[in-house]
Amino acid sequence: MISVILVIIFAFLAGMEGVLDEFQFHQPLVACTLIGLVTGHLVPCIMLGGSLQMIALGWANIGAAVAPDVALASVASAIIFVQGGGQSKDVGTAIAIAIPLAVAGLFLTMVVRTISVAISHIMDREAEKGSIRGVNTWQLIALSLQGLRIAIPAIALMSIPSSIVRDFLNSMPAWLTDGMTIGGGMVVAVGYAMVINMIATREVWPFFIIGFVLAAVSQLTLIAIGALGLALTLLYLQLESKGGGNGGSSNGGQSAGDPLGDILDDY
Repeated sequence: MISVILVIIFAFLAGMEGVLDEFQFHQPLVACTLIGLVTGHLVPCIMLGGSLQMIALGWANIGAAVAPDVALASVASAIIFVQGGGQSKDVGTAIAIAIPLAVAGLFLTMVVRTISVAISHIMDREAEKGSIRGVNTWQLIALSLQGLRIAIPAIALMSIPSSIVRDFLNSMPAWLTDGMTIGGGMVVAVGYAMVINMIATREVWPFFIIGFVLAAVSQLTLIAIGALGLALTLLYLQLESKGGGNGGSSNGGQSAGDPLGDILDDY
């Protein structure tokens, strides 16, 4: 019961963070890890969250086009994954299930945001009356609706007996589960490729190549790769400060035509 209550709380927070973007509870790596922590499936859920995070990196709202609901995908797939036994071999299946759930979550997003439009007009009337308390109250109501958008489906999924979910997953033929695993891996690759396509420049490509080569060396741990990445960053900054601080630079020392250098300077 404690695990169920904590999962509902995390689902509620993930729904709110879908619009707040302050504590990042809606991010797959955070949501799946927390659900795995309270349900006793920490490591497999971290694997699931990491794979979903690679997909979500390529999701972004562009104009009126709203990206798939990453919060619902994270919470729902983690719950289904845990209900099915939380085995590492089922991560690919859970990823494949998460994609249609994320698209279906757009309907709930549309409903809640339509209601929020009406609430915003109520808040306007409260503001005209000078009622700060009324504005804050309706603000909290609108925010709570965002949380319920994820919490209610989470409750519905947890109400399904785990034996039914486990039997359903086990009844899938091997060709289907293998296909979903391969498809889930391809979606992860596509999501990361979208990120690379957005940020890749001729200055960044050497770092990508070095990173992929080092990742293939099995003797290196993630800490060692991270230390090498930090060393390369410091080396880049040193070279940029020596080569970009004279007449060949603009905007107070930023290298002209060097987007990565401009980003690093901003940080």
